[in-house]
Amino acid sequence: MKDEKAAGATGRRIAQQLRQDILEGALRPGERIGQEELAERFNASRIPVREGLKLLEAEGLVAIVPNAGAWVAKLDAFEFDQTYKLREQVESLAIRESIDHLSSSQVERLRELAEEIAAATDVETFLRVDREFHLLTYAGAEFSLLHDLVLRFWNSTQHYRRAFAQGLDLDRQWATDAEHRLIVDSIVRKDHEAAASLVRGHIRRTRLNLASRPEIFA
Repeated sequence: MKDEKAAGATGRRIAQQLRQDILEGALRPGERIGQEELAERFNASRIPVREGLKLLEAEGLVAIVPNAGAWVAKLDAFEFDQTYKLREQVESLAIRESIDHLSSSQVERLRELAEEIAAATDVETFLRVDREFHLLTYAGAEFSLLHDLVLRFWNSTQHYRRAFAQGLDLDRQWATDAEHRLIVDSIVRKDHEAAASLVRGHIRRTRLNLASRPEIFA
């Protein structure tokens, strides 16, 4: 029992570090994850390594092929298109369900985050704060499966949001910042339909921008 608990704790620790490596771009989509190298890196046996990888597979960050190995999950152009279309529907529902349950302190934090995003001067800061902003807008939704879906979609599309952020020019940055402020305003006014529409448009704009850049799927 103690050995199982220890293996579980080590697996979670491995998953936490790999999750950070993937979301921060240290591991790229399609990159192979060597289990022996992981075991050596974390001074662990293969069992907790496999457990850690299974956790990340469930989160949409890792693809495991039986008898072949594990890779950082990667979307092709079709999968990307379908995932983003799902995001448009799921996240517009999530914010609609969330609005009535957000606290005043959460709404104030959203105001702060919108300004932090506008002031971000590097891609990684933008991605970190943007992620916090959007996930917080959905925090009031009471259906756990909805949160699981949103998080999986965000994990599997992190690389593509990085490509979008790297390609932002001043005009598009202005539009992104304006959309964030409008989303906050719709939350304050408890305008469910406006918030849902803004989220759909926000995600769609990113989808269309990235769909015109096939090189990111190579």
